[in-house]
Amino acid sequence: MTLAPTVDAVEFPAEALYLDGQWQTPAEAGRFEVINPATEEVVGVVPVASADLAREAIAAAARGFETWSRTDVETRAATLEALADAMERHRLQLGALASAEIGTPIRDALAGQVDLPVRVLRSYAQLAREYPWDVRDAAGSSIVREGAGVVLAITPWNFPVHQIVSKLAPALAAGCSVVLKPAELTPLNALFLAALTEQIGLPPGVFNVVTGKGSVVGEALLQSRGYEVVSFTGSLGVGRHVGAVAGDAIVRATLELGGKSPAVVLEDADLETAVRTTVRNCFVNAGQKCNAPTRLIVPRDRVGEAVELATEVAESYVIGDPSDERTTMGPLVSAEQRDIVTGFIAGARAEGATIATGGDRSRWDRGFFLTPAIVTDVARGSVLAREEVFGPVLAVLGHEGEEDAVALANDTEYGLSSEVWSADPARVAALARRIRAGQVRVNGVRTPALPVSPFGGYKRSGLGRELGELGLDEFVEVKAILGDPVVE
Repeated sequence: MTLAPTVDAVEFPAEALYLDGQWQTPAEAGRFEVINPATEEVVGVVPVASADLAREAIAAAARGFETWSRTDVETRAATLEALADAMERHRLQLGALASAEIGTPIRDALAGQVDLPVRVLRSYAQLAREYPWDVRDAAGSSIVREGAGVVLAITPWNFPVHQIVSKLAPALAAGCSVVLKPAELTPLNALFLAALTEQIGLPPGVFNVVTGKGSVVGEALLQSRGYEVVSFTGSLGVGRHVGAVAGDAIVRATLELGGKSPAVVLEDADLETAVRTTVRNCFVNAGQKCNAPTRLIVPRDRVGEAVELATEVAESYVIGDPSDERTTMGPLVSAEQRDIVTGFIAGARAEGATIATGGDRSRWDRGFFLTPAIVTDVARGSVLAREEVFGPVLAVLGHEGEEDAVALANDTEYGLSSEVWSADPARVAALARRIRAGQVRVNGVRTPALPVSPFGGYKRSGLGRELGELGLDEFVEVKAILGDPVVE
């Protein structure tokens, strides 16, 4: 399958899975069409794998672990760098593929689905060389860290390449093997990565990709009991099930389950900068972003001004063909997702909220487009103020001062991310430490160029962390060797 007209294009067989270092086209499997959400055209076809194939994948990964876990740290680090190099060589092709699958504008796809994952790979290559794999403690015992075993990785559709690499890179660095079940809507980028791992010579069974329905092959993988770590990113409901199965099997589960992130703006902040930045951050990838700041919390007496500014920014988006570099917002990923988002908007209106702008789908007769919405007069206990929408919808709420702002920010079952704004460095630093969230972004700071700061949530946003040393910790077991003789 050639996905872009490049001289050195990555190709992989149509309608095939990648198991045990081989491309397999299962005769008994059904087929699933991958749809471009902007054009509604078919961009690829993948197999709908069976439960039997799930078991084969786990067995292949077990064999792969026996090989990969014995490699030295330098080999693993060099492999991560080789995969990063391969992604950079095929940057335009992979970016175009991600854009076609998700619907995100090409500039964002290149930045978020190629450049960022490349930096993650390189950061883990360096971390692998520095990590305390075998050290002495104060008692003279050897503390050995080694790969936990087979990893089951279940990834979402909204930032697919980044989410895959955020699991694959630390797993490979630790010496683990991986079975990946990518999102049903966006499986082609996972197969593209499999082709790159084949290209760089990753041993058979170390990385396996199984496509299909979560309810069938995903559930079969989860129930297989053949893995030691499950790393899941997705909805809270499915995450509860994944965690329950993992708990019953006594295996480790890392769960990233979404958020309802606040952007808290204090009265001394630059309101215009805060509002404009928050709106843009909220509407990345058409709002289909787990850490999107979907609740803008501003001083009560400035809500009207904030709504005007937010409306101006929302109405400035160029919505259209994601492959056009002038486009700043593409479609939602599917008709179903668009219907979910418009349902939230209709529900907010029914509860008495005001739609200042947005929520219009009538301008397009093809593609799952929707104009970004700014909503005000939102009751604190309303559905829109408390539940994750996962679309281009920003709620503007008012606070009565710092204490009220903190209480409102923390009044959610989620705790993934948040943003705080103040002109006073000491005040904003103190405010950040009062927010119950896994990440707090101060005055518009985004993901660092070196992506090693841990990502994960408090409360129902999940368990565990991704990125950096804490992300690597999720994939290792720790062994204490007492009385270990000194080895020179």
